[in-house]
Amino acid sequence: MNPGTILLIAVIIIVVAIVIAVIAIYNGIVSKRNRVDNAWQNIDANLQRRNDLIPNVVEAVKGYAKHESGVFEAVTEARAMASAATTPEQVMEADNQITTALRQLFAVAEGYPDLKASTNFLELQTQLQDAEDRIVYARQSYNDCVYAYNTAIQTFPGNIISGIGHFEPRTGFEVTEAEARSVPNVTF
Repeated sequence: MNPGTILLIAVIIIVVAIVIAVIAIYNGIVSKRNRVDNAWQNIDANLQRRNDLIPNVVEAVKGYAKHESGVFEAVTEARAMASAATTPEQVMEADNQITTALRQLFAVAEGYPDLKASTNFLELQTQLQDAEDRIVYARQSYNDCVYAYNTAIQTFPGNIISGIGHFEPRTGFEVTEAEARSVPNVTF
């Protein structure tokens, strides 16, 4: 073989290797973006499950605590806010509102021993706690996926491919209320 043919074969091999690498990086970013979307859908499904339980819990508490209308209104408003949310940021804010409202609702329930002993209320409380646990896990999974995706699009050579492919960074699920970030005061 003459040197020109060897050089041409080497250039073709290098070009093919670069094309394969670019395709692999692009597909990896798309895969990570799809994992982020899937993880968000898991959060959404778990939030919906919790939202479906809320009216039952409110009704159970209402039977015992008729004069606590402010708490019921806060829960209802937070649930409506969650139903109307369309962006991840709105969903995160609505979720924080629901968490706060549910804390208030369960604080009211603490004042009614008959309610706390009600089998129906206890079952609803268990289901709601299960939903909360699933939401926590789904948030963690979502944040892990966002981390992997953002790292892929912000590090070399993924940042070049992501710039060409217009891949935008995603925001993880964050706690926005100060109360949730503070250390609880425990006294004995």
